[in-house]
Amino acid sequence: MSLFVGRENDMAEACRALTEERAGPVTLLVTGPAGVGKTAFAVHTGHVLASRFPDGRLYVDLRGFSDEPADPFTVLGAFLRALGVSGGSVPLEPTDRIHLYRSLLAQRRILVVLDNAADALQVRDLMPSGPHCATIVTSRTTLGDVAGRRLPLGVLDPRSGLVLLREMLGLDRTSAESDSARSIVQTCGGLPLAIWVAGARLAARPHWPLAKVAHALADEQRKLDELAVGHIAVRASLALTYQAMPPTTRHALCLLSLLPGSDVAAWPLAALLDVDLSEAEGLLDDLVEVHLVEIRSVGTGAFRYQLHDLVRLLGRERVEEEMTPEQRAAALTRLLGASLHLADRAADTLSVDFLGIPQADLAPWRFSPEDTGLLLADPLAWFNDEREFLIDVAGQALARDVVAPAVGLATALTTLFQVGSYFDDWERLQNWALKAALHVGDRRSAAKVHRCLGELTTILDRYAEALEHFEQALLLAEGLGPAYRASAAAGLAYVHRLLGHYSSAVGHFQRAVELARSAANVNCEVYATNGIGVIDLEQGRIQAAMERFTECLEASRAAGYRPGEAQALRCLGQSHRARGAFPAAADCFRRAASISDALGDRLGATHATCWLGDVLVRQGSHGAGRRLLARSLWTYREFGNLWGEAATLYALAEAQLAVGRAVPARRRAEAAVGLWRKIGARTWLAVGLDTLARAHALAGDLEEARRVRADAAAVRQVSPESAGA
Repeated sequence: MSLFVGRENDMAEACRALTEERAGPVTLLVTGPAGVGKTAFAVHTGHVLASRFPDGRLYVDLRGFSDEPADPFTVLGAFLRALGVSGGSVPLEPTDRIHLYRSLLAQRRILVVLDNAADALQVRDLMPSGPHCATIVTSRTTLGDVAGRRLPLGVLDPRSGLVLLREMLGLDRTSAESDSARSIVQTCGGLPLAIWVAGARLAARPHWPLAKVAHALADEQRKLDELAVGHIAVRASLALTYQAMPPTTRHALCLLSLLPGSDVAAWPLAALLDVDLSEAEGLLDDLVEVHLVEIRSVGTGAFRYQLHDLVRLLGRERVEEEMTPEQRAAALTRLLGASLHLADRAADTLSVDFLGIPQADLAPWRFSPEDTGLLLADPLAWFNDEREFLIDVAGQALARDVVAPAVGLATALTTLFQVGSYFDDWERLQNWALKAALHVGDRRSAAKVHRCLGELTTILDRYAEALEHFEQALLLAEGLGPAYRASAAAGLAYVHRLLGHYSSAVGHFQRAVELARSAANVNCEVYATNGIGVIDLEQGRIQAAMERFTECLEASRAAGYRPGEAQALRCLGQSHRARGAFPAAADCFRRAASISDALGDRLGATHATCWLGDVLVRQGSHGAGRRLLARSLWTYREFGNLWGEAATLYALAEAQLAVGRAVPARRRAEAAVGLWRKIGARTWLAVGLDTLARAHALAGDLEEARRVRADAAAVRQVSPESAGA
């Protein structure tokens, strides 16, 4: 409900409880039956007290009494992102998440609203410990084992109930039929949601007299008297509204109740009903009109809708009565097909990944080209609106053991996870998908997921895991054709290159090129060819490297593979840098950063910006270069990208050496060496040691400089192949 009336005494008590000066954080427990208005009360309280919490508010619907309650671990991840922690910087261990969350809130004034909690276990880790923070917890239970100030909400008194009805229908209409208005409030038992539903029916039908609804509710009075207040009273009111709707609208409500998640756009209903987008939007408008569906928010050019949990319950009860299991399964299959089709098309439009295995054949239902174009006019914005819902759809299908298309959806989301740096979602969903695929013996699906998880763990600098995923992908894909093996071979080669295993990396890259050509996967061919060029560059064969990078640049432009174009430009920039052609290098890095920015790929843009800062310093633009490097360092740390962080620290060390600052140069070089040693990047470890030795020499510590140079020589002499064995 959007209306908030009455509750003056309750609101005053809540404000006193949340603003009292005390040693620790304040917790307010708002409890009461379903439909009594706990959520509206908590949200309204937050608005009233906004000035007391200048650092903001965190809100989550814990869905404690739904079939899919929110997991505190996942909520912590969302809260951390809201607090400015992004990508790989979100800890993977629950204890680490809790510690980081509470550390971030320790010195802030933030109000945390934990709505619709089931029990203490669901809220305990989400409650801040900062002395200036406060928490509002709402629940249908008393939460006896949670400490805090308790505020039970009862039903509205008759005056407030009439105010609510008057706000919905207008003073003239309720005054003209005052007896019927009072009767409606009385037979609804003062429960806000019940009054709201009755009022919504009348508001949508201005020609109806209030007496019509009052008499209908009076006929249900026996049920309201005999059954417990709250849930059953609301069910009776909702049933009256439901029966008054046309059959197609009732069917739409039933199908909406099958959807996972807390809010939804119009397109999932279209898939469930097997209709086009405009027809689904019309049905949702009908449901909004009687307030059985609320407009929760406006996404990118489209409304999003929400069912109250009690309306959802009514819909699920009616589904059991009015639809066979086969009909329900068919509707959910269409939903999964539509989700897979749209996600695959969005990923294909962005052309970021090089998996090369289209998922379209797994989608049994899809939108018309016109509706698809309308929905995906901005594919990245669409994904940002639908990310949580798509994850829920894949999870719902996995729970139903509909494995192949569910895995198809999970892998189709890889590009979108990567561009948005949603690494936590990526890992959680695809680990579940992998487990399901292995459980049913689906080699194709398991091979796809292993390859995608290999890409993720490479980005997160977890190279041992990445090698295992890529190797398993190749093993499972044996005999499945080149499309399943090309990208896994390229990914495996990339990790071997990062580890300095050049011989095996070249072999895998060459095999990936052959497989990609056989599968007509241009993106993968470019990626693998570029990888061979990087090895040429790192081993001093600059001209050969530039020829490969130029080839990749031309092929990427011809194929419209924008990430490949950006990568080729970055590598050409590195080649010019190695030759001392710094203006040409800077131009390449700027163009690469521009492409990545346009794609929304912040990490890719940072790869270019970091080295642009380095070459600016080498050109003498020390201030501008160091500013770019500092910005790059923060971004890499935000994403948890250790290799990038090490590269930036190395470049900052070089910048300090250029102006004769030995001590800061040594500190940054030591940090870079520590990170490269940690992740096993032997080639760059030796480079970092060279810089560290120069810093010691500049400081006058010649003995330590000799020792570090000897360490660098030893790193270079050890065979990377044997080191990785």
